[in-house]
Amino acid sequence: MGQERFGSFGLATPPARKAIPGDEAIAILKNGKASPGSLLGYGNGRSYGDSCQNDAGMVVDMRPLNRIRSFNAETGVLEADAGTLLCDIIACAAPYGFFPAVVPGTQFVTLGGAIANDVHGKNHHRRGTFGCHVEALTLLRSDGRTYRCSVTDNVRLFGATIGGMGLTGLILSASIRLLRVPSLDIMERATRFRDLGEFFDLAEVADQANEYAVAWVDQLAGSHGRGRGLLFTGNHAEHGSHAAANAGGRLSVPVQPPFNVLNRAFLTAFNAAYRWKKGKSPVPRRAGYQGFFFPLDGVRDWNRLYGPRGLFQHQSVVPEVNARRVVPALLEAARRAGQGSFLTVLKRFGGGRSPALLSFPRPGYTLTLDFPNQSERTLRLLAELDRITVEAGGAVNPYKDARMGPETFAASFPQWQRLEALRDPAFMSSFWARTAKRLEIGQGRAEAAE
Repeated sequence: MGQERFGSFGLATPPARKAIPGDEAIAILKNGKASPGSLLGYGNGRSYGDSCQNDAGMVVDMRPLNRIRSFNAETGVLEADAGTLLCDIIACAAPYGFFPAVVPGTQFVTLGGAIANDVHGKNHHRRGTFGCHVEALTLLRSDGRTYRCSVTDNVRLFGATIGGMGLTGLILSASIRLLRVPSLDIMERATRFRDLGEFFDLAEVADQANEYAVAWVDQLAGSHGRGRGLLFTGNHAEHGSHAAANAGGRLSVPVQPPFNVLNRAFLTAFNAAYRWKKGKSPVPRRAGYQGFFFPLDGVRDWNRLYGPRGLFQHQSVVPEVNARRVVPALLEAARRAGQGSFLTVLKRFGGGRSPALLSFPRPGYTLTLDFPNQSERTLRLLAELDRITVEAGGAVNPYKDARMGPETFAASFPQWQRLEALRDPAFMSSFWARTAKRLEIGQGRAEAAE
């Protein structure tokens, strides 16, 4: 199978060297013939780093296993194979007045991937993470057994698999609860804020009044406009469309340019135009769900614009009590490093708890930054962003990461050893190998020296 189909979305890490079809991996697992660290389920490659890669083994292509098995139009419970794309789930449920309770920034993720990463969306303050809406899942492990996991069955495996980045076995299928909505359309309002202080004053009130809320920050604005941006809020329109739109973007980047197209001059001009266009009227407007939730899906393969070196995405979350100090410090660190972020997103997380053992969202504010890969220069900046985040009691998102050190991971997820204890020995990722396994080796050496 062509390895170009099995890369990560950031393009900064090499694609998988070997991949096998889902059916073949299922047969290997059921026969108990999977060797240690040899497998990792692969969805649609929307993770930015190496959590979807397995350099020492092979990835399992789950995309052909994409059947929607059942949908209850009264309760909104849908069961589907793990390779089913979110866009197909939307298309199935929309005519009956249902929509996924939580959607990430792209509809081109698989059901299994959304569960394995416990993805979040613009309504975390109301609905929590994707894992909060999983009724049950079916997991195949290397002992040849299939486990039904839920809040009442195989509870520990259930919590470890949600947010477990594919390490507990192969997710075969899942049942999820969808959200009943009056329509797919969104009544969207864009509110300008002059600086981050004004944003923080607006954020909690916006969350209380709206189903969805997220802010765009003009990270490249000059000293007089630093921290300015737009706060987008939205609610499902009472009288709107129930028809799912075509999920394929009309525009595309057919080839990868030999250099980064998204340079500082382009980004500065884009940000100024975007702020003027989106923020010119405070009056709510009706928006299609794709434009509101998945704006970048409209340009296929837009990540190629970063050139052959790709991009790094850094997503952090910091406690609310520290956010007014730490978020400006993160943006200032990027400014000092001369690094421009194409997309800078700021969001308030609510207090809802996920059933996941390891889940990135937690109460506080999350900041997402995209940087073109400029080798050591960018890596130094990302390490500095890690330091600021961890010292503030925050965490760095593992499924957006391609280079964080083991210490940053341990500080972000102090319960990582509980996942390691439940990890299926046949499953491994490049991310886990360079973080958790190095921590484990370091602990073993320390114990031996005592």
